[in-house]
Amino acid sequence: MSIEFMCRKIGMTQYFNEAGECIPVTVLDAQPNRVVQKKSPETDGYAAIQLGFGERKAKRTTKAQAGHFQKANVAPQRFLKESRLSAEELEAYEVGQEIEVGIFEEGQRVDVIGTSKGKGTAGVVKRHNFAVKRRTHGTHEFFRHGGSIGAGAYPGKVIKGMGMAGRMGNARVTAQNVEVVRVDPEKKLLFVRGGVPGHNDGVVRVRAAKRARS
Repeated sequence: MSIEFMCRKIGMTQYFNEAGECIPVTVLDAQPNRVVQKKSPETDGYAAIQLGFGERKAKRTTKAQAGHFQKANVAPQRFLKESRLSAEELEAYEVGQEIEVGIFEEGQRVDVIGTSKGKGTAGVVKRHNFAVKRRTHGTHEFFRHGGSIGAGAYPGKVIKGMGMAGRMGNARVTAQNVEVVRVDPEKKLLFVRGGVPGHNDGVVRVRAAKRARS
């Protein structure tokens, strides 16, 4: 288990390493995360810490939220997310503590969790890469349809997970085993190889890779 560090996606650029290799990277604004709450197995049934990220104006904070932040003695935070930890890992953190981007290091493999870009309602060709029907042999106004969605007699229903038209994007996506190219603690920036889910200025969470591979 590891914490899921919240960052803001700035955008993509190129980075040249010492060997002169040009690497496509996504730049993440990795401002410190604040520990707002600790949850223990004795009081809550599981071990976790609640992290806060980003500033929120006091006038846009509800009374319940203001009381929650005041109890932790931290300024109002815009985003709150929990990170499950083991009971041993939980002891290393205290309420109000700041967690810096220095917890990551160059060459480390991480998972980046974000919400993909919403693309509205899409058909099966765009959404599931279905093939376009042949425009011959009597095909009429059926070029981009999905075709059969199941048998009539048995099982007599549409199988769960069948590829059909519907909302595309706007879903949780995890990019696994992403390489950390550079960590800049002074400017509070994190550079990861390739693209990550979501739009620019969106919030993503970075954690140590669960299925790390070289």
